[in-house]
Amino acid sequence: MTLYVDGDAFPNLLKPMLHRAIERLSLKTIVVSNKQIYMGDSRHITHIIVDEGPDEADHRIVDLVQENDLVITADIPLADRVISKMACVIGHRGELLNRDNIKDHLATRDLMSDIRERGEFGKGPPPFGPKDAHKFINQLDQFLTKQMS
Repeated sequence: MTLYVDGDAFPNLLKPMLHRAIERLSLKTIVVSNKQIYMGDSRHITHIIVDEGPDEADHRIVDLVQENDLVITADIPLADRVISKMACVIGHRGELLNRDNIKDHLATRDLMSDIRERGEFGKGPPPFGPKDAHKFINQLDQFLTKQMS
């Protein structure tokens, strides 16, 4: 299994937590982003810098990901594309996204986007915080424990 990180919007709060998991499990990790993202020093982490532009990192992740790999991203359309290749996705807030729930997440994302565009609703999700980080690391630990056993 290879771990892919959609690095451009990856929360700083998660970086040391993810780094510890990578080191503990010697997990091959590829961080894909438009600019260098420091995730900590590790021989297990490779960085791929893509050209600036919308969805360039997403396209590269989809090109590289294979069945049973894990992608960490908050990008729901990217998650949908990854899941269609039989890979797994964990969101920054600890959501395990899969074939059973990704279409619901896409529909909710699109609905909320439409509502915001009409000015009928606030700015989006609440700021990322320690509670979200805790959910993320718990989900990651559960997932990796199941995959590695």
